[in-house]
Amino acid sequence: MSSSTVRRTADTAPAQGRPGGFPVGKLLGYLTLLVFAIIYIYPFFIQLATSVKSNSDATSNPLSLLPDPFTTDAFDRLAQTDFPLWFFNSATVAILVTAGRVFFDSLAGYALARIKFRGRSALFTALLALLAVPGVVLLIPKFLVLNQLGMYDTHPALWMPLIADAAGVFIMKQFFESVNPSIEEAARIDGAGTFRIFWSVVLPMARPALITLTILSFQGSWNELPHFIVASQDPNLNTLTKGVATLTSGQLGAGNQFPIAMAAALLMTIPVAVVFIIFQKRFVAGANEGGVKG
Repeated sequence: MSSSTVRRTADTAPAQGRPGGFPVGKLLGYLTLLVFAIIYIYPFFIQLATSVKSNSDATSNPLSLLPDPFTTDAFDRLAQTDFPLWFFNSATVAILVTAGRVFFDSLAGYALARIKFRGRSALFTALLALLAVPGVVLLIPKFLVLNQLGMYDTHPALWMPLIADAAGVFIMKQFFESVNPSIEEAARIDGAGTFRIFWSVVLPMARPALITLTILSFQGSWNELPHFIVASQDPNLNTLTKGVATLTSGQLGAGNQFPIAMAAALLMTIPVAVVFIIFQKRFVAGANEGGVKG
């Protein structure tokens, strides 16, 4: 084939096949992702805009992103409610639940992964079955148990039933099974007991799973609502989820109360965002370090 034929063939080749060609398929993919991202984020922008609107503007232009007029009246009125008390209750519950789940779920997960005892398989099967049960089905049994134990309408009722969950146990069990047993055998030869091996050897290696469990536990307990409804009715025990739900009832005056509810919801997102930002880098780095070399 002559050199002129090769040049003509190269000139007529599709543009996208060249190194400097226009990547149409890649551009369409990014545009699709951008559209879905806007659809997903748009409700948050509406929440942000509504929090600085007046009641009349929020009613007449609910989907507008331009407040007319711009006002912080919703935040001023929110400061006059029990929002600080709700925030304190939610923070206390979230911290206790997160610490409890990280500890007890890790213990249970390690026991199911490493300790051989009669009924272990049946117990794990029951755990998987529990994951398939909708949480709303368990609300009435939870209320009956709390009432029978005399815990109803008390602060421990808000967090004690939540300090362990099936999903967390499953996550930790699956991770512990990926740890090389030879590491534990070496510690056992050195005279370490079961709990010492768990606490000093295996648990520090479970950082990716622990970070995942911490994020999920904090977010889940912070946004929990159904359990708090059946656990108490004392206004002093209201959490943010219960308290914010009362802001739209019109008890603070005439109007739809959407701005004050959106202002409260906006402030509610800050702690969860902070926790995620703090643990995000460690989560990504820990996931890359999770493998154990033999």
